[in-house]
Amino acid sequence: MAIIIPENYHIRTALQKRRVHCITPEKAEHQDIRPLRIGILNIMPQAESYEFNILFPLGRSIIQIEPVWLRLETHTYSSSNKAHLDTYYSTFSDAIRYRGFDGIIVTGAPVEEIPFEKVTYWDEFTEILDYAHEHVASTLGICWGGLALAKYMGIEKVRYPEKLFGVYKLKNLNREHRITGDLDDEFWCPQSRHSGIPDNVLEARSAAGEIRLLAHSPETGYVIFESCDGRFIMHLGHAEYRTRRLIDEYNRDMQRGRTDVRRPANISIENPVNIWRNASQEFFLQWIKKVYLDTPYEI
Repeated sequence: MAIIIPENYHIRTALQKRRVHCITPEKAEHQDIRPLRIGILNIMPQAESYEFNILFPLGRSIIQIEPVWLRLETHTYSSSNKAHLDTYYSTFSDAIRYRGFDGIIVTGAPVEEIPFEKVTYWDEFTEILDYAHEHVASTLGICWGGLALAKYMGIEKVRYPEKLFGVYKLKNLNREHRITGDLDDEFWCPQSRHSGIPDNVLEARSAAGEIRLLAHSPETGYVIFESCDGRFIMHLGHAEYRTRRLIDEYNRDMQRGRTDVRRPANISIENPVNIWRNASQEFFLQWIKKVYLDTPYEI
């Protein structure tokens, strides 16, 4: 349908070139359509450069989307453009005064190697999750965001000796699930993380009826799983990544002298080819559909 963004938004032209229909907030107000209001808690470095990764798959939905970019009050966005954040981002407390959210997305963050309790914004973050669990149809955590949702449920991450990095084939574990059911039996997904959750830990939680396991591979462990109440879905991969994102991250890590990062698996640095786009779009389309169907119209 459409993404609601201002006329002068910095990636509007790029989205339109990729066949994402964009309309202004003023035009949206005159249409007899209630868009889904999706809060996006963006904690990625250089926040503005990451926005396309989320808006593109959301904008391919047939449902009109109003993205609300959220920033944390207790986090210093040192690598992001301050003027851009001041213009387009709101704190959660300010955004929630206007209207609630139908869905929330929590992005990755470069703090995977730090214990959650030592992350400076952890207390503020958990307060947002308190609200989300009670009032939001679905909260999607990506990479660190997924690990953080799991931590909120009492499931601890472990740090890897070497970065899990590259594009990996995952097995679809539940062909009847509302979000992953129509994904291929096997599908590819980028991974870029220093932490994860052991298989035996998640399998025990699944056996206890706390989570549903949705996608796995021997190299990555369980990548997609959800709380059994359907409120939280955790995706430890980066289905949203554009084709060159892993290459850019590899070059950055090499410039920083990281010795625990190898060349990304199953993707060429010199000539990267995107083999996960269809699976990515299907995942986000079905997540949006779930949010739409689980949100009372009057909210």
